[in-house]
Amino acid sequence: MRVIIAEDAPILREGLVRLLADAGCTIVGQTDHGPGLVALTAEHQPDVIIVDIRLPPTHTDEGLRAALRVRQDHPAIGVLLLSQYVESSSAVQVLAREPRGFGYLLKERLADVEELVAALRRVAAGESVIDPLVVERLLSRRRVASALDELTRREREVLTLMAEGRSNEAIAQRLGVGGKTVETYVRNIFAKLCLEPRLADHRRVLAVLAYLQG
Repeated sequence: MRVIIAEDAPILREGLVRLLADAGCTIVGQTDHGPGLVALTAEHQPDVIIVDIRLPPTHTDEGLRAALRVRQDHPAIGVLLLSQYVESSSAVQVLAREPRGFGYLLKERLADVEELVAALRRVAAGESVIDPLVVERLLSRRRVASALDELTRREREVLTLMAEGRSNEAIAQRLGVGGKTVETYVRNIFAKLCLEPRLADHRRVLAVLAYLQG
């Protein structure tokens, strides 16, 4: 798997390069700013890019904007966004528009190399990956609380796993229940939230994130 890393903290960037290389990834480029990411991506055509949302010079959303440029120019390349904080106003809007091949992890997750590599492979394969902590915090911020209040505890667990981009089969394995049971939970969730269920996993994520961002 060919990877480009855009991260302005040298220690973290070099750490990622070493960890991913040890895990079998090929690092074809690294940079500390958005324009460098766009140029390197065009030159090397990686399978996936890792992008810090906040890059120089203002450390606001330069990384996100560069990732969007990459997505526009190279839609087949996976994009994994990194953030120190939950950037619900920007990153989630991007994910809600087109979640396929897009991921969003908090930097505190980077210590788990196996989890990071698994997320990269899923994003490179066109799946969606969202940090469980992001989902939890977005759920807690949701303005229309009455709809969420109608969900049972188990339905909320299923909703969280759905928003992480997991399939019904993966949810059943995680919760230790049958596939038919998960299908029932999913139907109940969409009904209670007034969301039309979709067949494709990335459209399920689209619906859930659209609801979460309100």
